[in-house]
Amino acid sequence: MSACSGPAARPSYRIGFSQCSTGGTWRQAVLAGMERELSFHPEMQLRMLDAHDNSQRQQEQIRELVRGGIDLLIVSPQEAGPVTPAVEEAYQRGIPVVLLDRRITSEQYTAFVGGNNLEVGQTAARYAARLLKEHGNVLEILGGVNASTTANRHLGFAQGLAAFPNMHLAAQVHGNWDRTALQPLLTAALKAHPEVSVIFAHNDEMGLGAAAVLRKLGLTKKVRIIGVDGLQPGLVQQRALTASLLYPPAGEDAIRTAVKILAQQPFKRETILGTMVIDSTNAVTMRQQIDKMVSQQRDIERQQGLMQHLLATYATQQTALYGLLASLLGALALGAVAWRSARKNRQINRQLALQNAENDKINRELASRNAEYDRINHELIRQNEENDRINRQLLQQNEEISAQRNQLEVLAEQSRADTEAKLRFFTNFSHELRTPLTLIMGPVEELLTSGPDLTGSQRQDLTLVRRNTQRLLQLVNQLLDFRKIEVGKMAVRATEGDLVAFVREIVEVFEKPARLRGVDLRLLSAEPKLTAWFDGNLLDKVFFNLLSNAVKFTPDQGTITISVQPADGGRALQVSIADTGRGISEQDQAHIFEWFYQGSQGTVAKGSGIGLALAHGLVRLHQGQLTFSSLPGRGSIFTVTVPRELPAELRADNPADNSTELSAAVLNASEEVLLDFGPEATAAAKAESDTLVLVIEDNQEVNEFLTRKLGGNFRVQSAADGHTGFRLATELIPDLVVCDVMMPGLSGLEVVAQLRADWRTSHIPVVLLTARGAAEQQVEGVQAGADLYLTKPFNPTFLLESVRTLLANRARQRAHFRREFRLDEAAPTPDQKFVADLTATVQTHLSDTNLGVEDVARYLGLTRMQLYRKVKAVLGTGVIEFIQGQRLDKAGELLLDDSRSITDVAYELGFSTPSYFSSSFRARYQLSPSEYRTRHVPHLKG
Repeated sequence: MSACSGPAARPSYRIGFSQCSTGGTWRQAVLAGMERELSFHPEMQLRMLDAHDNSQRQQEQIRELVRGGIDLLIVSPQEAGPVTPAVEEAYQRGIPVVLLDRRITSEQYTAFVGGNNLEVGQTAARYAARLLKEHGNVLEILGGVNASTTANRHLGFAQGLAAFPNMHLAAQVHGNWDRTALQPLLTAALKAHPEVSVIFAHNDEMGLGAAAVLRKLGLTKKVRIIGVDGLQPGLVQQRALTASLLYPPAGEDAIRTAVKILAQQPFKRETILGTMVIDSTNAVTMRQQIDKMVSQQRDIERQQGLMQHLLATYATQQTALYGLLASLLGALALGAVAWRSARKNRQINRQLALQNAENDKINRELASRNAEYDRINHELIRQNEENDRINRQLLQQNEEISAQRNQLEVLAEQSRADTEAKLRFFTNFSHELRTPLTLIMGPVEELLTSGPDLTGSQRQDLTLVRRNTQRLLQLVNQLLDFRKIEVGKMAVRATEGDLVAFVREIVEVFEKPARLRGVDLRLLSAEPKLTAWFDGNLLDKVFFNLLSNAVKFTPDQGTITISVQPADGGRALQVSIADTGRGISEQDQAHIFEWFYQGSQGTVAKGSGIGLALAHGLVRLHQGQLTFSSLPGRGSIFTVTVPRELPAELRADNPADNSTELSAAVLNASEEVLLDFGPEATAAAKAESDTLVLVIEDNQEVNEFLTRKLGGNFRVQSAADGHTGFRLATELIPDLVVCDVMMPGLSGLEVVAQLRADWRTSHIPVVLLTARGAAEQQVEGVQAGADLYLTKPFNPTFLLESVRTLLANRARQRAHFRREFRLDEAAPTPDQKFVADLTATVQTHLSDTNLGVEDVARYLGLTRMQLYRKVKAVLGTGVIEFIQGQRLDKAGELLLDDSRSITDVAYELGFSTPSYFSSSFRARYQLSPSEYRTRHVPHLKG
C-alpha cells in the first residue's frame, strides 16, 4: 500500500522582485519570462513591486518586501548607488539576493544575472563601422541620465569606435528612454550635423523615435539606425531599423538561479547573457522562429491538458483499486474465519468447501482485474515518460513571446477621451439650462406672490410649475457638482460648528412630511453638542439626500432613526441614518454609489442616479467615508463618518459667509421636501357625467394633474402603479383608461396587453402617455393594443377632446356590434365571446322566474357592478333589459308552434303571469301574442 502513496509535498517559497520599472517592451518581457518559468514551480510565489523609475521608492519597496517575509530577493536596480544600502540590509539578514540586469556598488549579493552592456556598445560600434566601411560620422542617442546601463553602453561604444580612426562620434542626444521627448533634440542635432550617416539608439523605442524624425526630414535613405533590445525582429524586417542588438531578457535565468539557490544546488554567481546583431540577413529567420515557438507552445499546452486528464483517470482507477484490495482483504479474512470454524464443526465442511470454491472464483476475478490494472499502470508510465519529454521540450523552447497590449491601451485611452467628451457636453448643457430655468422661475414666483386674482386651479398649476422647475434646477446643480468633483474643482471651505445642531436643523425640515405619513422620525445624540470643522454647503447636500431617500423608501407607520456620536476615539464624528424600509437588493448593493446607476426600486419611482454618487463624492472630498448596510425587507443604515479636524487648506478664510450660506440652503430646501413627501391626493370629485376614467400614472404630480383636468367632465379613479391600475380596471370596469408607459413593476405596455387579454376589460379604450417619442416606440404601443399614443409634454385640451372622441367611437361600435353580432364567428373577439357566454347563460335559465342580475353575475364569475358595466360598455343596455329581450326573442320562436298555448309559453319563459307576458310582448312587437301567432302561422291566417 505504501507504494501507492503520493510523493512528499515540496516546501513552498516566497520570492520578492523589486523592478525599477515595468514600462517598455524589454521590462515586460522580463516579467513574462519569470511567469513562464514559475509555471514549472507551483511551490514558488512571486511578489513584484514597481518603482516607476524612482530610486527612493525602490529602496522603500525593497525594505517592504523584506518586512513582509521573503525567502529570496530579486532586484533590478534603477540606479546602483541609491539602492545599495537596502540590498545590503537584506543580504546581511541572511536573505539571498539575485541582481537582475544591473549591479550595485557593493559585492554583498548572492548572484548576478544579466547582459553585458559594455559588449553591446562595442558590438554596435563594430557594426556601425562595417556599415560605413570604417569611415563616417555617428550620432548616439543616450538612455537615462544616471542609469548604469546608459553609462556602460556609451563606454563600450566609445571603446569600439576608438579601434577605427576614421569613425567619429559627431553628436549625442539624451533620449531618457522616451521616443517622443527626444525628437525635438534629435531634429536640432541632425540639422547641426548633416554629415551623420548612422544613429546608435540605446533601445529600439528611441530608435523608432529617430525613424520618425528621419521621415520628417527626408533622411530615411541617407541615415541608418541601430537599436538595442531585438525583441521585435519585425522592426528590422519592415526597415524601421537597420539593425537591432539582441539584449536578452533575463527573467527565466533569474528564476532558474533562484530555484537552485533555494534548493541548495550549485549555481553560477555571475550569469552573463550574450548578444547578437539582428539585421536584414537574419530578421526573417528570427521572426519565423518566434512563430514556430508560438505553434509549439500551443502543442505543449494541449499535451499538458491531456496529461491532466490522464492523471485524473489514474486517480479514479487508483481509488477503485483500493476498494478492490479492501474487498480482497475482506475475502481473505472470511476464509480465515471459515478455516478456524472447520476445526470446531466438521458438519459444515462441505459448506466451507463451497465457500472456498467461491472465494477461488473471486480470486481469479481479482487476478484478472489486477492484470488490467497492471496494463493501465504501464500505460500511465508511458504517458508520464511522454509528459517528461514534453516538459523537457517546453523548457528548451519556452522563450520570450511578446505580449501585444498597445492596441488595448489605445482603445482604453480613446474610451476615456469619449467619456470625457460626453461629460463635458452634459456639463455645458446643464449650464445652458440654468438661464431659461431662472427666467421661468422668476415670472412664476411673481405671479404666485402678487397675483391676487388667480383662481384655485390656476394657483395650483403655477405651484406645480414652480415645484418642477426647482426640481429640474436641483438636477442641473447636481450635474454641475458632479463635474466639479470629476475635474477636482469642488472646494471644501470648512468652519468650526456644532454638528448636532446642524443635523437637527436638517431633520426638522423632514418632520412634517414624516408625521403626515405616520413615520416616527427620531434624532439621537450621544452628547448635546459635538463640535467639528465641516463645510455646511457640502454636508447639507449629503444629509438631505440620505434623509430624502429614507423618507421616500420607508413605508407608512415606519421608523427613521438619526444618531450622532463620536468615533475613532473621539477624532471623528459619525452620523447614521437607519430606516425600516424595503432595503436594497443584493444585486444593487455593489453599484449604488456609481454615477447614473438606477437600481430595481419596485413601485417607487426611480431617481436620476446622481444623488448617492454625489453624496459619496462630497463625503470623500471632506476626507470622510460614506458606508451602508442593508437587509432586503428590513431596512438600510447609511453612515457618514467625518474627521473633527481638517487641514488648514480646507478651512474657510471667512467662516461667517459659510454659515450664512448654510442657513439659506436649509430654508430653500424645506418647501421642496414638503411638496415631495406630502400626502397622496384624494380621489377626484364626482363630475356630472357617469363616465368613469381610470388614470394610471406613477408620478404623483402628473397623476394629480390628470385627475384634476379630467375630473371636470368625468368621474376619475387613479392608481400609482401598473399592478394597482390593472386590479382597479378589473374591479371597476372603467369606460376609458389613461396610462403612462414607463412605470416600475408593470409597464404601460404590459398593462395594455393584460387588459386586452382579459375578457372583462378587453373592450376598454386605452390612451398611452409617454416621454418616448420615436416612431418605432409609437408603433410598439399601438401593436400592444393602445387606441391612442400621446407624447409628453401633451396639450391637456387635446387629451380631453381625444378622450371624448374615443368614447363617442366606442358608442358607435356598440351600436354596430348589436346589429352585426353573430354567434358563429370563426375567430371571435373577447367581446364577442363574452356576449356569447352571456347569451348562453341567460337562455339556459330562461324558465327561472327569479333570474336576476346577481344570478347571471354569479354564473359568469363576476360581481354585479362588473357585469353591469361590461354589458353597458359592450351592448349599451342594462342586464335586466338584455334578459327580457332574450325571453321575448325566444317567445317569438315558441309562438310559431300552435301546439303550445300562450299561457304555457309565458310560464316556460319565466314570466310570472300571462298578463305581464302579453304586455311585455306587445311593447316589443307592437302585437299581442295571439295576433303575432295568427299573422305568422300559415293555417291560422284564413
